[in-house]
Amino acid sequence: MPQQHRLYEDLLALPLGTLMVSIGIVLFAKATLLTGGAAGLALLLQFATGADFSLLFFALNLPFYWLAFQRMGLAFTLRTGAAVALVSFFVWATPGWFRIEAVAPLYAAVAGGVAMGLGLLALARHRTAIGGVNILALYLQERHGLRAGWVQLGIDAAIFVAALFVLPLDKVALSLVGTLVLNAILGMNHKPGRYMAVS
Repeated sequence: MPQQHRLYEDLLALPLGTLMVSIGIVLFAKATLLTGGAAGLALLLQFATGADFSLLFFALNLPFYWLAFQRMGLAFTLRTGAAVALVSFFVWATPGWFRIEAVAPLYAAVAGGVAMGLGLLALARHRTAIGGVNILALYLQERHGLRAGWVQLGIDAAIFVAALFVLPLDKVALSLVGTLVLNAILGMNHKPGRYMAVS
């Protein structure tokens, strides 16, 4: 039988996980790289328009909270809303805490992918998400029978195709490297039955 997470464990997972995700996003932004999901779309819009990532990321996720409530319940929705707010805050505040003068794009892709992967892993193990794309994919699967994995892959592919009109080809290629690193960490470490605690 799964072991129940304690409340303080869920509360600690939020800042720890979102801080790791935010460090990865800051590295990606500095190297002009992007990832998939709502964070990737927010980065792409930042690169294309110069708008602030934190505001874009927070706003892009707002329409998905009702779907999250319907699909996953109130507790999941509240945790996810808090996680989105914390990522937005940490990305906004990080330049005031430390400054990255320069970063090699390949290092940013790998290290940023690792940081985001570990952060998302910590959040997932406490039933928390940071992006509306996954929620939308699950909703479409439940309501219309579309496979969630394929929906999310299609959305991410569209983001990367759009990036070809905004970023140089080498930056798009390195973005794919970072996204592969992120997903490899989740794929290797977040498997049914391997971690049984629940919130």
